[in-house]
Amino acid sequence: MPTEANLTNKPKGLSVFEKYLTAWVILCIAAGIVLGKFAPGVARALDEMAIHVGKARVVSIPIAICLFFMMYPIMVKIDFARVIKAGGNIKPVGLTLFINWAVKPFTMYAIALFFLGTLFYGFIGPDAVDLVKMPFGRELGVGDQYGAGTVVLHNGVKMLQVPLWRSYLAGCILLGIAPCTAMVLVWGHLAKGNDALTLVMVAINSLGMLVLYGVLGGFLLGVGRLPVPWEALLLSISIYVALPLVTGYLSRKWIIAAKGQTWFNEKFLHVLRPVTIVALLITLVLLFSFKGEMILADPLTILWIAIPLFLQTTLIFALGYALAKLLKLSYADAAPSAMIGASNHFEVAIATSTMLFGLSSGAALATVVGVLIEVPVMLMLVKVCLRTRAWFSPSTIENTDAPTS
Repeated sequence: MPTEANLTNKPKGLSVFEKYLTAWVILCIAAGIVLGKFAPGVARALDEMAIHVGKARVVSIPIAICLFFMMYPIMVKIDFARVIKAGGNIKPVGLTLFINWAVKPFTMYAIALFFLGTLFYGFIGPDAVDLVKMPFGRELGVGDQYGAGTVVLHNGVKMLQVPLWRSYLAGCILLGIAPCTAMVLVWGHLAKGNDALTLVMVAINSLGMLVLYGVLGGFLLGVGRLPVPWEALLLSISIYVALPLVTGYLSRKWIIAAKGQTWFNEKFLHVLRPVTIVALLITLVLLFSFKGEMILADPLTILWIAIPLFLQTTLIFALGYALAKLLKLSYADAAPSAMIGASNHFEVAIATSTMLFGLSSGAALATVVGVLIEVPVMLMLVKVCLRTRAWFSPSTIENTDAPTS
């Protein structure tokens, strides 16, 4: 039996942000790049406002604030009493686990290896190298070989010199083994999916990362055991998911008790309606302003990395969406099931690449490229979902206040 979206408000027409969302996204990306280029001091100051774990910048405070305002309107709409019912729907939950842990890490490895190590090898440069941090727990001398790298002395510090394309590959792998546990709530919501089911799948993914992230990373990177950034992982999940979740649950309960269900549905939710999209647009400006100078300075390198990431995202989405159709899921369950596999937990990927390879490494750059393409590509897939709703069963009560254009 299909689960319900568990949303209680009625549609009241599209806002100017919803109606022209594509145009707003393009404008915000352009504004972010311009801000990063012509006002780098402002962008740098905002970027430096972060919570650190060790030397790794794990949580950007401006981004965290924007993500909270993206998440809160979604969380407050969910009837949490029905979340357990949504979790009992085995098919979409099983599909999510299969895509995220049995398929996605390996397709990411294969696609990135083909493009970066073969197709774009000549463009990246056969002789191009990258200097990354020494492997954890290894006592190696200058000149020693470790995997595809060689230990060298750089400014008096031992570093591992590796082919540049392999460093980019490492960053792509770290993205592939980190399924999204935050932003997918936004994508599922915009696609008019089942928010309660998405929340259940986010919780399962978060627990799965604690167990499988290090195992898969160590296997695919071939560097022995990959140290899981437990502090970074738990901190990002707490800030990006748990905080808006708890706030939404408590405020919903308090407001309905104080004002009643009708006031909550017709007044409070109506005021909140544009908040998610406005916060999303501000996030775009911030993300692209932080990396605007880098994009303009080396656009081709960004392109070589972006192409396999784009193909991976669309492939995983298409596979998840097709399997959802094969399993006869309702649209409200199919959309978030496909979205959660396609999206990445880029905060953890960036933190891990910084801790393992260094902030200036090619691996860290690749994870940043993942951030840059994440929002535009996922918004494209949201539109694909909205335009293909007729492929699925209409028997589910769907979220009806997301944009359709």
